[in-house]
Amino acid sequence: MMNKLESITFGGSGLDRVAELRNDADALAAAHKDKANFAIVLWRGKPLISGDEDLKLVKLPLSHAVFEQANSEPILLGQDDNGLCFALDISNWDPADQESPDGGFLDFTEQTHPALPATHRFCELRMIMTRLSARDAELAGTAKALFSWHRSHQYCAACGTKSIMSMAGWQRGCPDCGTQHFPRTDPVVIMLITHGNRVLLGRSPGWPEGMYSLLAGFVEPGETPEAAVRREVFEEAQIRVGAVRYLGSQPWAFPTSLMIGCAGEALNDEIVIDPKEIEDALWVSREEMMQIFAGQHPSIKAARKGAIAYHLLRNWLADCTD
Repeated sequence: MMNKLESITFGGSGLDRVAELRNDADALAAAHKDKANFAIVLWRGKPLISGDEDLKLVKLPLSHAVFEQANSEPILLGQDDNGLCFALDISNWDPADQESPDGGFLDFTEQTHPALPATHRFCELRMIMTRLSARDAELAGTAKALFSWHRSHQYCAACGTKSIMSMAGWQRGCPDCGTQHFPRTDPVVIMLITHGNRVLLGRSPGWPEGMYSLLAGFVEPGETPEAAVRREVFEEAQIRVGAVRYLGSQPWAFPTSLMIGCAGEALNDEIVIDPKEIEDALWVSREEMMQIFAGQHPSIKAARKGAIAYHLLRNWLADCTD
């Protein structure tokens, strides 16, 4: 039986990643020439999309002129319904006469490329993630995470030499010492901590006004997710946690994380925040959370749709976290 969260945004589309092709140079060369295959486009982490309400990833032939500005070879994402799907990054392109990304928590700007129709634009993935199909969301999230990893791991960690993309984008190799490097995913626990009829929420500095979410933190080396839940909640709010159980997970390409959703029972309820970790934390009752989800709470907004926090809180409200 599938976990309730397996169909969460960025996962659950059943994409066949055709890993067997990644090291087959002849098959990849043929795939690059096959007109049935296509590529999605990213610019500085923003996927190229079209449409108004129901958005779609723009899928272009690999021979399209826009790819003359590609930063690297195509990355093979997997087998889509109509052919092999690759991803290409054109971050070197400079839309000098257009609005620049604003650098805030969310980027509301959109950019269009002169070689493409005006209806095709680059959009911040967090802004559009719930308006994409499950398959398009998984393709965009995977591509964004991989390109982010390639940007931050351009040099061999063993000797410092510039490394080279290989395995159709799923590896980097050092031409000097031969060390192979593989895409990194950072495990992050996100916690549904309850005390009776209440759930623990917090907010980080710089978040939009009224935005609260579940507490979260990175799993440290040598640590289990359960231990990370207890440590993070105590560090951030001085709340001790007893029983912890796994609920589900979500790939999160901001930049390269795996969100591990857990439920935990609080053993005390007096909150003492660490201002170096979070800005605020509070207990919210089910009744208040119903107000929040209905958009009727005077000061707290619902977690962003598409994020695992939203799904965990919605399931808690419905009393179906198992």
